[in-house]
Amino acid sequence: VQLQASGGGLVQAGGSLRLSCAASGFNFRINTMGWYRQAPGKQRELVATISSGGATNYADSVEGRFTISRDNAKNTVYLQMNSLKPEDTAVYYCWLYLYRNYWGQGTQVTVSS
Repeated sequence: VQLQASGGGLVQAGGSLRLSCAASGFNFRINTMGWYRQAPGKQRELVATISSGGATNYADSVEGRFTISRDNAKNTVYLQMNSLKPEDTAVYYCWLYLYRNYWGQGTQVTVSS
């Protein structure tokens, strides 16, 4: 299993970023995928998940601002992040559960005030 995240960066509050996660090594289309994040000094937390059928789930803190989606033809999951806030600053990890947790390498998102 490989999960390659990209798209992080530095953005001002109110701005947008789109994260991508290219997956390989497993049957992408039948598995739930997700994004987690970890801010300095805090525990890793769930941001959003998307099932094989497209059902989505979001943390309360990002509901209405973030959108998770997937392209099964490209084995890629996305996280569109709008109206970013300084408290969204974290390392974002692509996630898969397949008998155990798998994490991508993480991509840094920094939101300046």
